[in-house]
Amino acid sequence: MSVAAEAQNTSKSDVVVVPGTMLAAVYRGINDVRVETVPVPEIGAGELLVKINTCGICGTDLKKIATGSHSAPRIFGHEMSGTVAKVGAGVETFKVGDRVMVFHHIPCGECYYCRFKVYAQCAVYKKVGATAGFDPSGGGFAEYIRVMDWVVRKGVVKIPANVSFEQASFIEPVNTCLKGIQSLRLQPGETVLVMGQGPIGIILAVLAARAGARVISSDLYSQRLTIATTFGISEVIDAASSDVVSRTKELTEGRGADAVVVAVGGNALIRPAMDAVRPGGRVMLFAQTVRSEAAIDPAAICVDEKTLMGSYSASVDIQNETVDFVFNGGVDLSKLISHRFSLQDAVAAIQLAANPQPDSMKIVIHG
Repeated sequence: MSVAAEAQNTSKSDVVVVPGTMLAAVYRGINDVRVETVPVPEIGAGELLVKINTCGICGTDLKKIATGSHSAPRIFGHEMSGTVAKVGAGVETFKVGDRVMVFHHIPCGECYYCRFKVYAQCAVYKKVGATAGFDPSGGGFAEYIRVMDWVVRKGVVKIPANVSFEQASFIEPVNTCLKGIQSLRLQPGETVLVMGQGPIGIILAVLAARAGARVISSDLYSQRLTIATTFGISEVIDAASSDVVSRTKELTEGRGADAVVVAVGGNALIRPAMDAVRPGGRVMLFAQTVRSEAAIDPAAICVDEKTLMGSYSASVDIQNETVDFVFNGGVDLSKLISHRFSLQDAVAAIQLAANPQPDSMKIVIHG
């Protein structure tokens, strides 16, 4: 949908008629998601009801659905943008008709972990503050979500008239990527290898280049490497036909990359990432969100002084910087969207996202 059409749709009236029921993709158990009719959530003082326009499907949503890590029933989805449909008592910063993006996690700002800026470990942060019903889990795979008061205060962003809902839905994933890139403390001219060029891998690569790094990217799918080049990532390694470790060393005078980001789920790439980074370099795990065990060479960390680190979820400290990048950074992130599904077809959307094809990138559901 064009930005002009979006603006026209949200400016016809300050009064929105909200139905009593809505469609939602409801998680009922491991690999069991069903499109059902459920009640529209009620809101209280300080809260918002938002009608979802766009919700991206994130890898963490897929892992929760596939592993049964969360009890059922739930409604997942957290890369959300939409329009304010109801405003709770006491809310003065938003009104019906405002186009907004919603974070589902916001920390308390006062606990032990918040004092050390490890926000993803804050108990309030872990308590999801947006829901379409059932146990809060985001809820963007639905027509409406309830946004709780602490998220309304710090985690709702107004979308400018010239920015599409699709572009705005990338704010949360861009925030998580920027947090990871900043944690690497890149120096200008350092070389970063990003393993995996799905939508998250490309965003990581773009942000690393923005930080002044030379970026090399790798992927098994040549189609994804082609897409990466349209975002300015010109040095690519086709992992289907080349040894990524050897090629990375060839491109770095035999040393290896200064930093490696693993943007692919699973543990198979951890050892190659450690092999591809130079002595004293850093390896960041970005997609390893399922608890398991992995084999590593401890001498690589001790003797070779390589650092193995991780980054998870978003940071409120860089919210403004993230918003500015998405709204004003000149990068059309909607080009990463390969498939768009209606909410009625959410199950098919989730199945495709869980079984990516060479031509599938970011998959979004429109409410």
